[in-house]
Amino acid sequence: MSVRPRKKIDLKISQNKAYQIILNPLVTEKSTQQSEFNKMVFSVPVDANKLEVKSSIEKIFSVKVVSVNTILLKGKVKRFKGVLGRRSNTKKAIVTLAPGNTIDLSAGV
Repeated sequence: MSVRPRKKIDLKISQNKAYQIILNPLVTEKSTQQSEFNKMVFSVPVDANKLEVKSSIEKIFSVKVVSVNTILLKGKVKRFKGVLGRRSNTKKAIVTLAPGNTIDLSAGV
């Protein structure tokens, strides 16, 4: 049984769409530790997929992305003044960059 090679999908995204997909970088203790291994963490919309995230990062920061892992964080039910409310779901993307590529998140500060 032979394995079929994967199709190379090249997704064209405009600059405006790229900025809508990448909401903000997540800077936590864990994400700064992962930056040593060329991994960056970004907050993305819940309906964004891995191909959109990859092409957006490559378009905005002009880097080569090796892989994208996404995590869907379910919103919690919270109580406020006796009334039940629900926080919205969020999604974060862990982007692995090719060796030699870096993203400086503190450049605009």
